[in-house]
Amino acid sequence: MNKELMEALDILEKEKEISKETLFEAIENSLITACKNHFGKADNVKVEIDRDTCDFLCYAEKEVVEEVEDDVMQISLEDAQKISKKAKLGDMLHVEIKSKEFGRIATQNAKNVILQKIREEERSVIYNQYFEKEKDVVTGIVQRYVGRNISINLGKADALLNESEQVKGENFKPTERIKVYILEVKNTPKGPRILVSRTHPELVKRLFESEVTEIKDGTVEIMSIAREAGSRTKIAVRSNNPNVDAVGACVGMNGARVNSIVDELRGEKIDIVNWDENPGNLIQNALSPAKIVAVFADPDEKTAKVVVPDYQLSLAIGKEGQNARLAARLTGYKIDIKSETQAKDAPGFRYEDYLYDDEYEEGAYEEGEYSEESYDEEQ
Repeated sequence: MNKELMEALDILEKEKEISKETLFEAIENSLITACKNHFGKADNVKVEIDRDTCDFLCYAEKEVVEEVEDDVMQISLEDAQKISKKAKLGDMLHVEIKSKEFGRIATQNAKNVILQKIREEERSVIYNQYFEKEKDVVTGIVQRYVGRNISINLGKADALLNESEQVKGENFKPTERIKVYILEVKNTPKGPRILVSRTHPELVKRLFESEVTEIKDGTVEIMSIAREAGSRTKIAVRSNNPNVDAVGACVGMNGARVNSIVDELRGEKIDIVNWDENPGNLIQNALSPAKIVAVFADPDEKTAKVVVPDYQLSLAIGKEGQNARLAARLTGYKIDIKSETQAKDAPGFRYEDYLYDDEYEEGAYEEGEYSEESYDEEQ
């Protein structure tokens, strides 16, 4: 048994996660390459390796002839009978090739073939490992700034946090541990290229999934999420169990669960609201903490008119329109907010048209974009 080779293969399989079969194939190919370099060609060379003992045999299939014209492909009857007394003209004889006879260049080329295969397999293993984590959150260690981008070590590979995927105001120090969302994993000749993000809305979603047991087991479901990275996020949740409060589960006892996520996001504010199939109810929840007097939602046009108390107008709209903008993205509706005074002064206004009615037609969620034009007049 070739113990040294067996031990080397065991180490490679354990540390590099490269299968032994792949390594056996690499060794076989390297020996054939060495033969080709040594003899000039290796069309008739065969290599056999015992997978259990790691003993290997390298031989050439040669035809037994009277007069040898090609010593690589043929063998004389006299020499053949020295190997096998039963050999006769026309037979194909297996002639063992001693690998120790290979020259330095042939040996070096064989070594390079094995090393190249190991590198290729190592890159492939790493790529597959991180490709499975695509669209998921991982913990990485900040290494260094590359221009305005940041190199993040994920363990067996490095990822790149581009400037466009960084939250404004966030500064990291080398060796700092941060959570990132894997956007894309590309396979390149130099190894996997991993792009990560700190601004993607799915980062917040995945953090809640890992922090909140009820979300992980499906009791609570995140229905929609809208985020302005570094500032505020709104998420709408619903419970599939009437005995479980969706918002309470996400907040946790004394806010423990949501606070751990806020800490990871460096103080980003998070609003958690109840999802409702009724668009009027959903819009009312999404605009919290503002109080709503009346709402009229049109599921067909995906628009909504909302009336709030005069003193609540600025709160409903939010700083630079943020609260209304996030509510619009969360619900998929273009929302027009007016104070009670503005609504009553509007031409053709009928207060009863704005009163919220639980029987309004239910509207399904759709990705939407908030338009600030409807708020310019109120500012």
